[in-house]
Amino acid sequence: MGAGVGSRWGQLFLRSLLFLLLAGPPAGGQLRYTVPEELEHGAFVANLGEDLGLDVSTLSARRFRIVSRAGARQHLEVNLENGILFVNERIDREEVCEAGGTCLLHLQLLVESPLELYRVEVEVLDINDHAPTFPWQEYVLEVAESAVLGARFPLESAQDPDVGTNSVHTYRLSPNGFFSLEVQTRSDASKFAELVLERALDREQQRVHRVLLTALDGGVPERSGTAHILVTVLDANDNVPAFDQPSYGVSLPEDAPVGTLVIQLNATDLDEGPNGEIEYSFSGHAPPRVRELFHVEPRSGQVLLKGRLDYERASLHELYVQAKDRGPSAVAVHCRVLVHLLDVNDNAPEVTLTSVSTPVLEDAPPGTVIAVISVLDRDSGDNGRVSCEVGPNVPFELRSSFRNYYTLVTTQALDREVVPEYNVSITARDMGSPALLTRSTLTVPVSDVNDNAPRFLQPSYSVYVMENNAPGASICSVSALDPDCQQNAYLSYSIADGHIHGMPVGTYVSINSDSGHMYALRSLDYEQIRSFQIQVQAQDAGFPPLSANVTVHIFVLDQNDNAPVIVSPLPHNGSVATELVPRSARPGYLVGTVSAVDADAGLNSHLSYQLLQATDFTLFSVAPDTGELRTLRSFLEQDSSRQRLVVQVRDSGQPALSATVSLLLSVVETMPQTLSDFSEFSLPPEVSSSSPLTLYLLVSLGSISFTFLLAILILTAIRCRGEQRSHQGDSCSPPRCHCCPGSRPSSDGLKTSNLTAQPPAGTAAATCLDVPAGGPPGYCYKVCLGPESAQSDFMFLKPCSPPRNNEKDPGKRSRPDQHLQVSKEVNTDWLPPSTQRPTLKRYQIQHYGNRGSRWKGDVAIG
Repeated sequence: MGAGVGSRWGQLFLRSLLFLLLAGPPAGGQLRYTVPEELEHGAFVANLGEDLGLDVSTLSARRFRIVSRAGARQHLEVNLENGILFVNERIDREEVCEAGGTCLLHLQLLVESPLELYRVEVEVLDINDHAPTFPWQEYVLEVAESAVLGARFPLESAQDPDVGTNSVHTYRLSPNGFFSLEVQTRSDASKFAELVLERALDREQQRVHRVLLTALDGGVPERSGTAHILVTVLDANDNVPAFDQPSYGVSLPEDAPVGTLVIQLNATDLDEGPNGEIEYSFSGHAPPRVRELFHVEPRSGQVLLKGRLDYERASLHELYVQAKDRGPSAVAVHCRVLVHLLDVNDNAPEVTLTSVSTPVLEDAPPGTVIAVISVLDRDSGDNGRVSCEVGPNVPFELRSSFRNYYTLVTTQALDREVVPEYNVSITARDMGSPALLTRSTLTVPVSDVNDNAPRFLQPSYSVYVMENNAPGASICSVSALDPDCQQNAYLSYSIADGHIHGMPVGTYVSINSDSGHMYALRSLDYEQIRSFQIQVQAQDAGFPPLSANVTVHIFVLDQNDNAPVIVSPLPHNGSVATELVPRSARPGYLVGTVSAVDADAGLNSHLSYQLLQATDFTLFSVAPDTGELRTLRSFLEQDSSRQRLVVQVRDSGQPALSATVSLLLSVVETMPQTLSDFSEFSLPPEVSSSSPLTLYLLVSLGSISFTFLLAILILTAIRCRGEQRSHQGDSCSPPRCHCCPGSRPSSDGLKTSNLTAQPPAGTAAATCLDVPAGGPPGYCYKVCLGPESAQSDFMFLKPCSPPRNNEKDPGKRSRPDQHLQVSKEVNTDWLPPSTQRPTLKRYQIQHYGNRGSRWKGDVAIG
């Protein structure tokens, strides 16, 4: 018998497998398969990978899976290696589908990259795994002996959880001489048996009759269940109760409270006394669920609600109620009560996030799928129809792909810098009355993309740096912002390549790439460079990197680091500048002008003049602004004929710097027609070339000088000729000339002054002559001329009178180490105007072609 059962099971499995292989995807893209219940774990159901046209090798990478509700049992599973749908755990059809009819498992299959959703229905086929059973193993049937032939006695029905042909198919009765069995079919196709009296009973002959009732199903293999029926013969109770109708139907809302009257049953019995008193109760085969929900009042026949109803669990309840009188040999009659439940909108929609792809890139195009959302409402009809929507003011929308399935997609471009994160409110609302809704919030973070370039806090920077700064000192700081985040917002600073005065910009300044602090790499000099600009770049670390530039203007501020330089009068050959003043000069007489320049700027180059030392402070004064040296009063007889003055030139810087010049003024009775030491002095070529007046002055000065030197030569020749007659043996040689032969530098000797003409390179040597003084008696002059006297340095005549007792050694008046060479550019802002420059009596100009000039002077730096 075991071999036969196994063969039948194998045939059933092969037929199911053949049906699965021949089944194709129905219209609309939905697949349907069938599988018998009670298969072992791992049993083959279908090849989903092949049926869906998917690449089996990519199932695992694309996360191919079955989507189910939280807490639901996973009866079926997919093998990601071959795409086969197999049984994950044993399927009990009677447990999965409590109600009869077709038992379907609805599967939602999800695959990502790209996101796709499939629906599959698997029908669970019933197998004959349950035998019919009776509520009791033994029934007691009381039959009056007066029962007529053909009387029918309904028997308790057997129950089989299987459906279709596997349910109860027929009944059999063991052979006996009094009863036969007839099988009846109800309206729902269920079977029940009735015992038919075929032979009159006689209690006195036989009080008890025993028969065996067997219930058979139609499955393969056939299963059966038995119950023993004990027929007790009673004295006559001729009438049995009767219901108004054999079947009742009633409708009841699922939210009816406990204690609600379901139906009032009524049965009648024509007998009197105890034989006519009726008691109501459930039939013996009433299922436990019915007994939990309903209650029958024995005396009144009222069916009351005992438990909470749930339309979503079962929409129909079938009650079998029996009525039996209290007389002897009572016979129970049965009726069926069908309780139809009315759906109430008592279930809010359920929102499930099936798949979420977050975070989303801010440059994701519109239509990008963010999440797959499933919505379920357990109610039916309008109460179970659900609409889903998202909250306002978000760049997302819901698109329906299948019934109760939605995809959340973007509707426009995102910007993380504006909104870094969205809280999307999803509202699911059913169509019931009143409508129920469920809100679920999905947080969608936006991932950053390097779409913003750095931005400096200022359009440009102006930096002021004091000159003579310490190398390496911080001069300023630039700062930029990038609205991106993380690596895309990390900034590094650099200086663009360039040149400043022919030098790379990197030799002047540097920048800290992390902080933006800028440092000076060298000490700046205002007199060399007053301002320059550089380009600073800020670049983020994104891919591709973005950058921004800003211009930094650096202005060098002046410091008082240059002392004034005396440019007029200039000492000659290390001697003190000398000036002749007529004794007849009146108060206010302009002796000369002291001129100086300062390479600094602003207040640092504003010069003031003062008389620092003087032989007689009551005799001369210096204008503080112009440097003009004037007499304060007329000369007196007792005034010394030699006045020594020291003039100080001071700038206005902090601290102030100064320079001094020493002047030796000789008071004479008559003035020679010569130029003064304080006359116009030559300017550098770049200055003199800019003014035509300077050219005219130089031409005039050269003409006058040439005429004067010619007169000196004539006078010297006459003087030397006279001395040759009066002094025998004395001579005047060109290399060395003595005004007075045989004289020595004693108290009664004559003082000599050297006038040296320095010719340009390549010219002949200068000629030295002794020239008799053409001026006042007691003066001796020495003139040394070069071939080009108009372009040579010259020195005007200086008295050669004997030194006075209170006069110091004239050799100490000028020292070579006091000569100052001015190399910086002359600031012409403070040069005295040409109208205030008196004619020079004595000055020295040394030419170097057309390349400029070099000034020498007896200057003391304060």
